[in-house]
Amino acid sequence: MSISPLKSLRTLKNKLKNKLQLLENLKRAIRLVWQSTPLWSAITTILSIVQGILPLVSLYLMKRIVDAVTAGIGAGSAAFSEVLLLVILAGFTALIADCLRSLSGYASEAHSQIVTDFVHDILHAKSIELDLEYYENAQFYNALHRAQQEAVYRPQRILNSLVQLAQNGISLIAIAALLISLHWAIAAVLLAAALPGLFVRLNHTGKLYRQQRGWTLKERIAYYFHFMLVHDSYAKEVRLFDLGFGFRQRYRHLRDSIRQEKLALAKWRSQAELITQSSSTFAVFAACGFIAYQTLMGQITLGGLVMYYQGFQRGQICLRELLSSLASLYENSLFLSHLYEFLDLKPTVANPSHPHPVPNPFAVGLRFEGVSFHYPHSSRPLLEEINLTIPAGETVALVGENGAGKTTLIKLLCRLYDPTGGRIAIDGIDLRELNATEWRREISVVFQDYVRYNLTVRENIGFGNIGNLIEEEDIIKAAQKAGVDKAIAKLPKGYETTLGTQFDEGEELSVGEWQKVAIARAFLRSAQILVLDEPTSALDARSESEVFEQFRQLIRGKTAILISHRLSTVKMVDRIFVLEQGKIVESGSHEELLSLGGTYARLFAMQAKHYQ
Repeated sequence: MSISPLKSLRTLKNKLKNKLQLLENLKRAIRLVWQSTPLWSAITTILSIVQGILPLVSLYLMKRIVDAVTAGIGAGSAAFSEVLLLVILAGFTALIADCLRSLSGYASEAHSQIVTDFVHDILHAKSIELDLEYYENAQFYNALHRAQQEAVYRPQRILNSLVQLAQNGISLIAIAALLISLHWAIAAVLLAAALPGLFVRLNHTGKLYRQQRGWTLKERIAYYFHFMLVHDSYAKEVRLFDLGFGFRQRYRHLRDSIRQEKLALAKWRSQAELITQSSSTFAVFAACGFIAYQTLMGQITLGGLVMYYQGFQRGQICLRELLSSLASLYENSLFLSHLYEFLDLKPTVANPSHPHPVPNPFAVGLRFEGVSFHYPHSSRPLLEEINLTIPAGETVALVGENGAGKTTLIKLLCRLYDPTGGRIAIDGIDLRELNATEWRREISVVFQDYVRYNLTVRENIGFGNIGNLIEEEDIIKAAQKAGVDKAIAKLPKGYETTLGTQFDEGEELSVGEWQKVAIARAFLRSAQILVLDEPTSALDARSESEVFEQFRQLIRGKTAILISHRLSTVKMVDRIFVLEQGKIVESGSHEELLSLGGTYARLFAMQAKHYQ
């Protein structure tokens, strides 16, 4: 029996913690919006506050007009001058309100656009900062999906809610004072009529938040089927294997499931709001009857009747909007946790507070000492106890069957991951003691899954050394070394031709030509380590020979690592390391490994028989 109070206390503590977290989200959102554009934030706030005061001025002027007309009935034109002056003032006030409304609309749009771009920039910066490890984790994609859904508009909505809160709060205080001067019960009825709507909104928000986290995976899978149906990467197989109908069915099934759940929630909210709106309508007419009775009894003037009735209506609108702003703050703070869930992710490949300078040039070389690695979300080892040395200026090859760990080794070398065991050192310095960005500048890689940028040829090659993006001479030399210069010369705008078919006037290259562009990108980078991961898999025999001839010239004085399934291409290297199931099982020159009669000799013989 003693456990129950402890559970209750723990539940209360968790609820309090969640509420405090919402307040923290609110503070962070306000800070974010203000940082994005202090000027427009201030302008939007000031305009909203002024707009909150003007309706009160209009109410008072309307009372004065009605009272002046009532008092002047029968006096003829003698009383018209006072009425005319009041009408002019009321019209001028309305004109100012119209101007402020238009200006506020423009300011709100400008503010919203700037905040949206600012938040996208934060998302982009965080995405770049995070390690490759996150991009191979399904939970990360859930967090990213939720952040992208909410980040664009939630911070702006929080600011708008705060501004509306201030605007309606100012109006409501004055209107409440006005209604209390007639009778305190009118103000009480006003409050009682609006509160049920607030409770409905808060309840709905909590349900929506909990359900939306459950929809994340379904929405991502549905988008994946949508992507496969519309993207060119899948177009050939979707048509060849007649996959379109099946993908459409699965997309529709997922979207139907999500839609039904959302509609059920919307139905509940609509029914609840119908009840609360009915009570609000009853309150309006009850107040109307009371004000009419007070007028007939001579307690207030006809102008007072108009002012109090309009005041009650405006007060009801202000209170409803004020409570709606409070509910909106709660809702947006709740959903903004998705953004901060993403922004609070920490890189696992961290830079030291005082990084060691990267050796330039390398004096000793690279050394892998007992290196092991497995993904954080998996216990299956990809590399185990890797020990190898690559002296500065030496060329080595990594060979082995798919999944042996060759590319993983290169990812560790580039510090896209850190080893889970052992260390990698350059000239005796652990790579974890270096600044990761500075270290990566010393490595140029052509990955097997190289990127095809749907941008100009110049940019596709120039990205290899972003500082040389405008140095056309260097870009041309890199293209010549990769053997793609002739293909570029045939393009309509040469190096300024947009590649790919995503945008207008784009020109598509063959797979082999794209690969040469990727090789040119690597050749452009002035790095001490050159890595080619299956660099010629899409090239014909002649192009492959040309690329490797250039490769021989480029690697002079550099440390080079070649990964290739074509064992005929690795005979040029100084040493070959054979990987099998994440371990180095053989090492030596081409001739030495053949004489061993082991894994390398077996793989070489399997390939060689096809040419005999």
